[in-house]
Amino acid sequence: MIINKNDFIEIEFTGKNTDGEVFDSNTKEGLEKINGANTKDAKPFILSIGHDMFLSGIEEFLIGKEVGKDYEIKLEAKDAFGPRDSKKIQLMPIKVFHAQKVNPVPGSMFDFDGRVAKILSVNGGRVMVDFNNPLAGKDLIYEVRVNKKIEDMNEKAKAFNEFLFRKKMNFEIKDKKIILKVEEMLLKFAPMFKEKYKEVLDLDLEVVKDESLENKGDNTKDNSKSQ
Repeated sequence: MIINKNDFIEIEFTGKNTDGEVFDSNTKEGLEKINGANTKDAKPFILSIGHDMFLSGIEEFLIGKEVGKDYEIKLEAKDAFGPRDSKKIQLMPIKVFHAQKVNPVPGSMFDFDGRVAKILSVNGGRVMVDFNNPLAGKDLIYEVRVNKKIEDMNEKAKAFNEFLFRKKMNFEIKDKKIILKVEEMLLKFAPMFKEKYKEVLDLDLEVVKDESLENKGDNTKDNSKSQ
């Protein structure tokens, strides 16, 4: 069975640098080689080919390949996480870190509102910070096994929901429409993906408030009062 663009496939993968050091994996064996990784996180990943759900270099490689086989994919830096950008290396006042009660130490990582950066040096009241992806500028090797194609629309939608929102979402599919049930805080945000749902799943998107979540919250409050 050949993989085509727009196909949903299930893969297992392990990413290494050219020295053989594992930096990413979704297999138990791969995660065991990453310091601090939890092997409980090991599970296959489902993606739609050609929609940037994984590294584009890997998605492009897999088009035309066969399901059920193992592949070793060598990516040059430009096809992986891109070249290093000197503009992403910045000097910041140390008081920014002290305001967060953080002591900047060279080599440590810090999260600036979702942007992960590495501390390069600390000199007096100034800190040299690198906002480049830690893998930028590096050639990489991915070992990928394509387990199967996904044909069930509910399974495709579940995987795509989790990719977009990083969690399980309640939904139902009727005819050519997916009805996404979300908490109130997502009612204005979720419709922004309307075109993406049409592109990837060929489904129209309707977003509604998930009443089950609200009821669950009310029950929790009632129970806590009775206790």
